[in-house]
Amino acid sequence: MASSVRPGPISATTRLTGIFGDPIGHSLSPAMHNAAYAALGMDRRYVAFHVTRAELLPALRGIAPLKIAGVNLTLPHKARALAVMDELTAEGELLGAINCVINRDGKLVGDNTDARGLERDLHAHGIGIAARTVLVVGAGGAGAAAVVALSRLKAARVVIANRTARRASALARRFAQGALRRTRFEAVGLRELVNSSLLAELVCVVNATSLGLTGADFPHLEYDATPPNCFFYDTLYARRPTRFLAGAIRARRKCADGAGMLVEQGELAFNLFNGVRAPHGVMRRALLDTLGRTR
Repeated sequence: MASSVRPGPISATTRLTGIFGDPIGHSLSPAMHNAAYAALGMDRRYVAFHVTRAELLPALRGIAPLKIAGVNLTLPHKARALAVMDELTAEGELLGAINCVINRDGKLVGDNTDARGLERDLHAHGIGIAARTVLVVGAGGAGAAAVVALSRLKAARVVIANRTARRASALARRFAQGALRRTRFEAVGLRELVNSSLLAELVCVVNATSLGLTGADFPHLEYDATPPNCFFYDTLYARRPTRFLAGAIRARRKCADGAGMLVEQGELAFNLFNGVRAPHGVMRRALLDTLGRTR
């Protein structure tokens, strides 16, 4: 298996990539990237760096002098990192946050692979989103990425639901005025989903929040009120189904978690950091091995 391939010894020529986050111990990105490096025989390593909010800007400024090729960013750093970028890609500007920092000849370039990763994984699941109505739960950074991905998959109508309806409305207005205006964007509060006729129109529901990961069942969502072919997608991933997905399974709806999205993001980042593509299937197998899953 790909994850059993062992990398060579670290030396003075070994170049680093990695991920900054707080907390960071849960990250599975090192397993994926290091498996790809080993498979390609590259003298590189991917390291998880515990970087607090207060440490973020100094850590980012250290990337160039330390010759780090690039880093991923996870919570809580995706927006604050914008302050020290020398350049932003169009995707970083569109989403107003970044999850990749590329060291390009000493200049820090901020990019975001969240929307592209989700778009690729949803496409791989074969969901017929074009000209249909979809629901995104969450109006934060992950919600914005989901909205962009679904619009690019040609959804006719994207409804954004959030605990705070005002935040959902702000996100809907933001994208309605930009390059995605061919899609109709709407906003509702989570409680408005109860007994809502909207549910009967949905072909896909994307959870872009931490709701339903632990604790009580996912709130205010009546799975049985959705069409039998409605697809439920959780941007989170775990060894077992999240609460959000457990509800879909009980209602006999097709569903998937964010493991595939993580792999797609990882492959995109690997190419950005290293200038070569990750070997096909290696990162996916490494992730599934680490999760103790077969798919």
